Amino acid sequence: MLNDESKVDKEGIDNIEGVKGQFAVAGQYQIIFGSGTVNKVHAELTKLLGIGDVSKAEVAEAASGNQNLLQRLVKGLADIFVPIIPAIVAGGLLMGIHSMLTAKGFFVDELSVIDMHPGLADLVDFINTIANAPFVFLPVLLGFSATRKFGGNPFLGAALGNVVSSPCISRWLELRINPCSRQNPILECIRS
Repeated sequence: MLNDESKVDKEGIDNIEGVKGQFAVAGQYQIIFGSGTVNKVHAELTKLLGIGDVSKAEVAEAASGNQNLLQRLVKGLADIFVPIIPAIVAGGLLMGIHSMLTAKGFFVDELSVIDMHPGLADLVDFINTIANAPFVFLPVLLGFSATRKFGGNPFLGAALGNVVSSPCISRWLELRINPCSRQNPILECIRS
């Protein structure tokens, strides 16, 4: 973290052996070193400056002071969604594979892979199930990730996400019925 970025000797930094580049972003000044070098430079710099290790949370908190409201909002959303991206990407890729295997005329005119090899139908259905999982359980993933970001028990966040995605809750909201009435659709849903 720098209080005054104008005091940085950019040419001097560029002339340091092993420096690959440098840039400033969100109140942080970052110097890029080659692989394997960064840990050595960090250890030597903390020893010279007499500072201890700083956690990611402390760096993020210090950097947020230099950000405007919109930047903090976007960073907050990014901190929630970035951990979920691999699951969403994997689900999307598997959906593409499923579509290729079930599309008529993709590989052979007027036939799909399933039509040519019916024994693969169960495997393709399994691929479809796995592909849809990140999207079906997106509220659970978001609840888990959001409570990790804002501080809380991630498992309670996941449980809350599961409650929000429950078909009983959506039916209740759709019907807008008093939850205390005897003909409560949630109780009917639980009983069935």
